[in-house]
Amino acid sequence: MSLRINSEAPNFTAQTTEGTINFHQWIGNGWAILFSHPKDFTPVCTTELGYMAGLKPEFDKRNTKIIGLSVDPVDNHARWAKDIEETQGHAVNYPMIGDPELKVATAYDMLPEGAGTTSEGRTPADNATVRSVFVIGPDKKIKAMLTYPMSAGRNFDEVLRLLDACQIGAKHGVSTPVNWRPGDDVVVPAAMPEETVKAKFPNGLKTLKPYLRLGAQPRD
Repeated sequence: MSLRINSEAPNFTAQTTEGTINFHQWIGNGWAILFSHPKDFTPVCTTELGYMAGLKPEFDKRNTKIIGLSVDPVDNHARWAKDIEETQGHAVNYPMIGDPELKVATAYDMLPEGAGTTSEGRTPADNATVRSVFVIGPDKKIKAMLTYPMSAGRNFDEVLRLLDACQIGAKHGVSTPVNWRPGDDVVVPAAMPEETVKAKFPNGLKTLKPYLRLGAQPRD
C-alpha cells in the first residue's frame, strides 16, 4: 500500500519496550511521531535515538507522543538502549517497537511486500529504506513524511519545526512560508473567508501579491 499525505496511518498491534500497544489507541487524542530504523546497534541510529530522548520534553509540550521502530525483537532494543544512554547521555524515554516479522515496516511502505516475514539474517543494507519519519495527527492521518538515507543523520529539530507548522495549520487554517518558525508571520490562504481573515488578523495583512498575503501568527 502506497502512503500519501492525508492517508490514514496504518494501525497495528505490536510489542514495544513499554508493553503491547494498539497504535491508534496509543496515539489517543493527540499527535504522534513514528520514526524508524533499519537495525539495532547501528551507529547513526544510536545518535538519533539519544537525541530524541533529550528532545522529548519539547514534544510533550506539543501534546505529541514519540515512538521508535526497529526491525529487530524488543529484547534487542533493551540491550541497545544501554549503549544509547552510555554514548549519547540520554536514556530512551519513549517506546521502541519490535518488528521482527516486518509487519509494520511493510504496512508503512518502507519495505516491499516481497521482503519476507522475518528480520532474522537481514542486514542494515537489506532494510536501508526503513529510515522514515511520519507525523500523524489526532485524526490518525499522516500529515508529513520524511525519508533519509542510512548515511545521513536525521535533523529532529526540523521535525519539531515541521510539527509546529502542521499544528498551526490544523488549528488556524493557515500556511507557513519558507523557513518559518513559531512567532513568524504566516501565509493567509486565498480561500480563507474575509470574515475569518478579519477575526484572525485584527492588525491587518501584508499584501505582497493578491495571492501572497502575510499576517502575524494567530494566538490561542
